[in-house]
Amino acid sequence: MDTPETRSLAASGEYLTFTLGAEEYAIDILKVQEIRGYDAVTKIANAPPFIKGVINLRGIIVPIVDLRIKFNLGNAAYDPFTVVIILNIGKRVMGIVVDGVSDVIQLNADNLHPSPEFSSILDTSYLLGLGTVEERMIIVVDIERLMSSQEMSLVEAAAA
Repeated sequence: MDTPETRSLAASGEYLTFTLGAEEYAIDILKVQEIRGYDAVTKIANAPPFIKGVINLRGIIVPIVDLRIKFNLGNAAYDPFTVVIILNIGKRVMGIVVDGVSDVIQLNADNLHPSPEFSSILDTSYLLGLGTVEERMIIVVDIERLMSSQEMSLVEAAAA
């Protein structure tokens, strides 16, 4: 059964941490292909606002999603610290824009807690849980589940 508790327990491993606004997030390091600075993107007509466009990465057309816009975290300012994390999810390559990358951490059952239950209005199915490392509270995201959600499947349509 897929519950927050079982997702948290299955989520032990190494994670890349990054910041979005004042919050710190983490994604499975095995999904990360590379980290690069934010460059201009080619806009796609009629794409949702969180899909910034596409880039050509060594001959591969890569859709770029701004997680700050996707998570409604206010205005997305692009500065020298803004980075794009290039991900390999299934057979797809895509990028996510974040404020900055922090470090790689190890999370296990002792420091990974189930995410709190919210009302059905808020979709938390992409959250694996909350990680605690020293005084840090880190939101652990199932990036594969987030990127393959119904709303995000527009990424495939926009890039095709």
